[in-house]
Amino acid sequence: MNSPPASPKPTSKIASAGFGTQIRRSPFFAATEKWGATGYSVYNHMYIPRDFGDPVENFWNLTKTAILCDVAVERQVEITGPDAARFVQYMTPRNLTNMAVGQAKYILITDQHGGIINDPVLLKLADNHFWISIGDSDVLLWARGLTANAGMDVTICEPDVSPLQLQGPNSREIIRQIFGDAIAKLKYYWFAETELNGMPLVVSRTGWSSELGYEIFLRDRSRGAELWEIIMAAGTDYDLHPGHTSSIRRIEGGMLSYHADMDIETNPFEIRLDRLVDLEMDADFVGKTALRKIKAEGISRIQIGIVIEGEPLTSPNNEFWPLFVDGRQVGKVTSAIHSPRLEKNIALSMIETGVSSIGQQVDVMMSDQDQQRRAIIVPIPFHDPKKSIAAG
Repeated sequence: MNSPPASPKPTSKIASAGFGTQIRRSPFFAATEKWGATGYSVYNHMYIPRDFGDPVENFWNLTKTAILCDVAVERQVEITGPDAARFVQYMTPRNLTNMAVGQAKYILITDQHGGIINDPVLLKLADNHFWISIGDSDVLLWARGLTANAGMDVTICEPDVSPLQLQGPNSREIIRQIFGDAIAKLKYYWFAETELNGMPLVVSRTGWSSELGYEIFLRDRSRGAELWEIIMAAGTDYDLHPGHTSSIRRIEGGMLSYHADMDIETNPFEIRLDRLVDLEMDADFVGKTALRKIKAEGISRIQIGIVIEGEPLTSPNNEFWPLFVDGRQVGKVTSAIHSPRLEKNIALSMIETGVSSIGQQVDVMMSDQDQQRRAIIVPIPFHDPKKSIAAG
């Protein structure tokens, strides 16, 4: 494998873009444009950089050195007040009894039918002060709706908080250069409040990459460009690159994307996340009765991994590709990509439980490419199944 090239000089390549006020720009937008972002998508009603050049090069930068990503689209839903802890527990089936201040947890938020509204990371800043760092769905509206009948004393808002992700094997040394040993040595899924040049920050040992990494939450949006440049300068000797979240790496790691691999019609058991559901805890939560029923009756479909035969996929799937066994549709591909490291086409899929065994052969109808390919069911994650890289 070739080593990743040196970090590019900051340049602007966007000639024009029609940004309306209904789609927001992040505090780091100008910096990402300066450093070479050429394409954006919309996530949580905001623009997110999706193109810094070759996605394969971005993948190697992430896995060999480090990348800095604007993920301000991961908006925070802030919950405070005397009943904040009880209300947060009401929102999720994960048992939060032993969650400590300074700890983060991956949780599910379920509706009254057991469907998944979001799979965010929860941060506990104080006994009655929480941030829910959300994926692409309107959790703020859901939380405010719940308060109407919950009978709890809470305040819910979207605070001035915008995260960056610094991810990759060199990320710890870059963090050490900026913040010192204490922050660099944070345990996996823990965080600390700090400041830099007067900027209030929260730094966590988390990230949507399956690699060693940190998230830096800026609490003053007026200083976004300044924070970006400080981090890029600190990474000069560590081959830090501007980048974007890697679909290749997240699918390798079996990381789920809301609206693709799950939605409000998906329950936790179907995506193998029953470890995040405690049906025996005393506390009530939205969907508890429904999830008890689903568990008792069993599920009819389940998430699997497949390896698709044939030439390397040149881009991710833009549609849900149907899966067939003996000519009968039994499921769909939700996220597909070619992994240059594994030298395989890999995909996350949802399939009927009766044909979900490892080694089962299936046919994939690549509807947006007008072709059919054979695939085989394999274990997931596809790489580093024990998450030792991210937790290292």
